Amino acid sequence: MTKRMLIMLLIAGVLFGGLFGFKAFLGVKIREGIAAKGLPAQTISTAKAQFMEWQGEFQAVGTLRAVRGADIAPEVPGVITAIHFQSGQAAQAGAPLVQLNAESDLARLQSLAAAAELAEVNYQRNQKQLEIQAVSQAVVDADAANLKSAKAQVAEQRALVNKKLVRAPFDGRLGIRAVDVGQYVNAGTKLVTLQALDPVYVDFYAPQKSLSKIALRQKITLKSDAFPGQQFTGEVSSIDPKVDPATRNVQVRATVRNPKQSLLPGMFATVAIASGGPQRFLTLPQTAVSYNPFGDTVFVVEEHKGKDEIVALVAQQRFVTTGETRGDQVAILSGIKEGETVVTAGQIKLRTGFPVTVNNSIQPANDPAPKPKDQ
Repeated sequence: MTKRMLIMLLIAGVLFGGLFGFKAFLGVKIREGIAAKGLPAQTISTAKAQFMEWQGEFQAVGTLRAVRGADIAPEVPGVITAIHFQSGQAAQAGAPLVQLNAESDLARLQSLAAAAELAEVNYQRNQKQLEIQAVSQAVVDADAANLKSAKAQVAEQRALVNKKLVRAPFDGRLGIRAVDVGQYVNAGTKLVTLQALDPVYVDFYAPQKSLSKIALRQKITLKSDAFPGQQFTGEVSSIDPKVDPATRNVQVRATVRNPKQSLLPGMFATVAIASGGPQRFLTLPQTAVSYNPFGDTVFVVEEHKGKDEIVALVAQQRFVTTGETRGDQVAILSGIKEGETVVTAGQIKLRTGFPVTVNNSIQPANDPAPKPKDQ
């Protein structure tokens, strides 16, 4: 390194040192000036920064759906002649629900059954005639074909008749009926909904950065605002093997026990998944942090000794690095230490060096798991 470069580095060091020294000197003078002016103390509330243990957790909003659910509809059109259920009742698999008019179909079934019986008789007769060479093999083969065709027509017509009686495809709870006796319905018209409610699925989306926190058979906790204070437990049953390229989210499905059938398909719920062990964070109420484009800040209350050895409380602004939030609290990763007194309310009227008066008769919320209150 040349002598000239050494001289330039020395000059740069002197300049930077002088700059930082001037800033420190200026800060002291500003505080002394504020104290000298006798500004009135600003009333604030405070809290001490303290460590708390947080359980790692992933949360998402999901939608409930039945493990098995369907809108029951007929496969064929017809006029409703009977309804065999009451709205809201439980139904067993195979239980009759709605009967459509099948008189003409039954009459045709009887006609086809008679034709099949005649074909059976002709086939049996010609079989015996073939043994004594009274008829040819071709006649017997034709009779066999006619018999198969007749039986097939009977089976087809019987299936059509069976479709006129709509049955429950699985066990579940019926909804409100959507039709009445005497009403003509087309194929596919909704008659009633049938939902199996225990267990139920909850579908939710997780960002791709959270995939490492979710695994099959992982325990979950579900909450719904329809049942405040209650929790439902379940486990992750499937994870979609594809991430949505539009949102970078992946769909996750969990199975939740619902023995009282209180959770209903279509409801939304909050899903929480515990991940990892408890972590220790330095926490503050979220109201203590001022979020700004240039950085997040807090005001710390310090003792300042002025003229005549009088000790006063002054506010000092500091930049902090924030982490996760939990309820009313926020984790502070750097910028303050445990036990320091931080302003939680009234900081909007503060500047560095302003004198303050502490009044903690009213404190902002600082609950890691707040619950809504009925007004």
